[in-house]
Amino acid sequence: MFRIGIDMGGTNIRAAIVEDRAVRVLHQEPTPAEGTEEEVMAQIFALLDRMPTGQAATIGAGVPSVVDVDNGIVYDVQNVPSWTEVPLKARLEERYGVPTVIQNDANCFALAEYHYGSGQGQSPMVGLILGTGFAGGIVVDGTLLSGHNCGAGEFGTAPYKDSIYEHYCAGQFFERQHNTTGKAAFERAQNGDASAQSLFAEMGTHLGRALKSVLYAIDPAHIVLGGSVRHAYSFFEETMWEELESFAYPRALDNLTIEISSLKHAGVLGAAALGLQVEDRG
Repeated sequence: MFRIGIDMGGTNIRAAIVEDRAVRVLHQEPTPAEGTEEEVMAQIFALLDRMPTGQAATIGAGVPSVVDVDNGIVYDVQNVPSWTEVPLKARLEERYGVPTVIQNDANCFALAEYHYGSGQGQSPMVGLILGTGFAGGIVVDGTLLSGHNCGAGEFGTAPYKDSIYEHYCAGQFFERQHNTTGKAAFERAQNGDASAQSLFAEMGTHLGRALKSVLYAIDPAHIVLGGSVRHAYSFFEETMWEELESFAYPRALDNLTIEISSLKHAGVLGAAALGLQVEDRG
């Protein structure tokens, strides 16, 4: 029996059948981001209606928002203004009659890396998304650590300098600090532009400081970096590690691995893996 994973973003909604550790079927449609709550819900239904949902063991959904995990309610979805409070779990279970789990999308990324990516067998493991923003998820002994309010892993919102880490350790750094975009800086860096390469080196120092906070709080065995900014890793790896060298417990660094995600379809894989929690409890 397979599981279904849903990855809801502000640009696209993806739904996939996951079976035998692989994505077997994947459907994608644009998110009607400016639509009403029901219009967005209808897009999700349209994707799932193309699948044999009655044969699924579980449905999992990752959403870029605060989530009441117990009740499956999502709040204030990023880039979808109409989704301020949506009982997504109840709506999906009512329509399809399949046990459903809802989680934050960064937590789904971490869970995907633990079950399908470089984090397999690693504990504690932290998955960090370096995209426009900076967020993460924590997996301990195979269990996703969501926190009491689904707030665990929100490292990017911790105070830093005059703002928060997210404004210095991800795509927002380039816009806020240097009046450019991460994409433009990356293209210039790839073409040998030394000034663009220095921007990533600067970001790497900030990221190293953020990672030290992660190490002090979680003491992970493994960290995996995802998100679009990871593609520029070669430009910020050195300064990131240079900053980590000042960590107070050198042995922890000796036992730490940091890798770049190479996992395809991490969002839907992680969402589908949410179903494993339901099956384990059952």
